[in-house]
Formats: sequence, structure tokens, C-alpha cells
Amino acid sequence: MTQPVTAGVAAVVLRLAADQRDRGWSVGIVCPPAGWLADLARESGIDVHAWWATRGPGARTVGETARLRGILERLAPDVVHLHSSKAGLAGRLAVRGRWPTVFQPHLWSFQTAGGWLGRISAAWEELASRWTDQLICVSHDELAAGRSAGVTAAADVVPNGVDTGRLRPGSRLAARQALGLDVDAPTAVCVGRLAPLKGQDQLLDAWPAVLAEVPGARLVLVGDGPMAARWRAHPAAALESVRWNGHSTAVSDWYTAADVVVLPSRAEGMALVPLEAMACGRAVVAFDVGGVRESVGDGGAVVPSGDVAALAGAVAARLGEPALAAREGRQGRRRAEDLFDGARMCDRIAMLVEKLTNHGGPT
Repeated sequence: MTQPVTAGVAAVVLRLAADQRDRGWSVGIVCPPAGWLADLARESGIDVHAWWATRGPGARTVGETARLRGILERLAPDVVHLHSSKAGLAGRLAVRGRWPTVFQPHLWSFQTAGGWLGRISAAWEELASRWTDQLICVSHDELAAGRSAGVTAAADVVPNGVDTGRLRPGSRLAARQALGLDVDAPTAVCVGRLAPLKGQDQLLDAWPAVLAEVPGARLVLVGDGPMAARWRAHPAAALESVRWNGHSTAVSDWYTAADVVVLPSRAEGMALVPLEAMACGRAVVAFDVGGVRESVGDGGAVVPSGDVAALAGAVAARLGEPALAAREGRQGRRRAEDLFDGARMCDRIAMLVEKLTNHGGPT
């Protein structure tokens, strides 16, 4: 069950559902019907149950919870797996211990909300532990944040995983030619939804300093979202070296075209972008937010969160020294294969779900 139907959370949901279907389980996805998640799930032969829900909490949550309970009563599942904060809120209110419940926050709501709303969110998570049979965190940072907020549910850390068979190192030259990029220019790529938490404005702040060190550098931003218009008005966005691509369904091509992939996020549980970039053999530069050190390792550079000068320096170092970026790309590829393959993620989550049932596999 999920409210986000695009980007990373939706990708994880689809991967898990497809894996569990292949295990012979009867699997359905409960989500808003608008978005690529529902379309791709149906194409894969996975049942989709329409649940109209907004992204944030509010007055509509009461009705959303009631509709969700009706769906669950009709389906009578063995296990309910809730993904992200909205499904975690409405789902646990709807279930309240009636069915075994797994909750996977993909970044705690109290980490993204400030002030009194953040305190309320943390208090809710502490309360909702009583209705959480299994908590799955995507990084040790995420689990530590939950424990600090008083979350007491039984928990395991299962890092996100990516398809290291499909995402592989490829020809940078061929990718740039196909995408219409300058084949010789040192190129940084940033993939992600244009939203405050993803922090592309911080990368734009850093970009003039990168250009000062590497004058021929290029920056490509791949993605769309609510901050698109505002960030396209950023002074750096008007530079000839900056290209806005918008949403893409072929992000692996952009990773392949890059010399370095940048993650300027303000908060994460464990982002998929670094894992995907490493699987494609590309160096990563990222701010030190949730799960980043755990994921990137020796596959790039992790700099203090919000330190724009440090971000610029790390990006410039890799654009100006191709051998460094290439070495980190090779190390990142090995790391992705060893630690973050999607099959390993699916196996571990299937094992945890099966423990909540009284027979060989849930329905």
C-alpha cells in the first residue's frame, strides 16, 4: 500500500510486488490509480486496488482511512505492507492490529516536517508502534532516527536495491550522442523530482564555483516537480552550461552519459539515485543525509549536509580529474553488486513477511 505513485517509493513497491507474485503469492497494490505505478503494475499482471489519497495529512485523512479499511475488509489479506508516511498513517489507523502489519517509512515524516508538526508526527510514530508488527528501515540512519523519536516496534534494516543486471556501465560517448549532449564536456547529472527535499537549488547555488574550477563543465538536471518554475528562475539556471531535461523514463541513459552524478538532497531514507548511478559505474557526490554514507562508501564523495562550497569542490574535483571519477565509478559498481542488488532486498523482505504468517507464503 502506497500513496506515492512515482519516483523511488513507487519503484520499490513495484519491484517487491513483482517478486512476490513470482514467488506464487497473491499480491495486490493499493494506491491512487493515477500515475505510472498503477499502469505498470497492471501491465505486469498485478492487481491494483484504487485508493484515492492525497500526499499529506489533513481533513481528508478521515475519509481516506475509512475507504482504506473498506478495501482491506474486502481483500482480507494475510499481511499488510505499508510504504511511506501517508499509507503508514491511514493504514495503521485502518488496521489497528487486525492484520499483521509491516511499515516501511522510506524517510520518517517527522524528519521532513518542522516545528509543532514535526513533534506531532514523532508522537504519532511512537503511538503507532503498537500497530506495527514489523518495521523495515532502508538504512541504519533511518532506524536510529526512529528509535530517537520513541519508535519501539520490532525492526530490521533492509537497504534499497536496484537491478544491477539492467543497470550496467555503458558507453558514455554513445549515451551522449543519443541524448544530444556535448561528447567532450565534463558533465554532472542530477536525477530527481524537483521538490524542496531533493535540493536541486543547492546544486544550482554551487554550480558557479564548479565552473570557476572547470570552465567547460556542463550540468544536466533530469526531473520535474512542484519547484520546477521557481528553480528555473534561479540565476545559475540561465547559464549556458545548465540543461533542464524534465522527467525521463530512461534515467539509466543519463547516468551513463555522466562523469559524476550529484545528489544534493536535504533529507533521505536511502536514495535510489546513488545506487543506480553506482550500478552504472558512475562516481557519486552527495550531501551527508540519511543513508548516503552507507550507500556511497568508496564510490564517490560525501560532504557535509548543506555545505555548498564542499559540494562544488567535490564535483569540480571529479569533473577535472577523469581518472578519479573513473576509479570511483568502478568501486561503486562493485559496491552495488555486492550490497545493493535488488534480488537481495526482495529476498530479505519476503523472509520478514513470511514470518508474520502461519503458512508458507502470504496472500
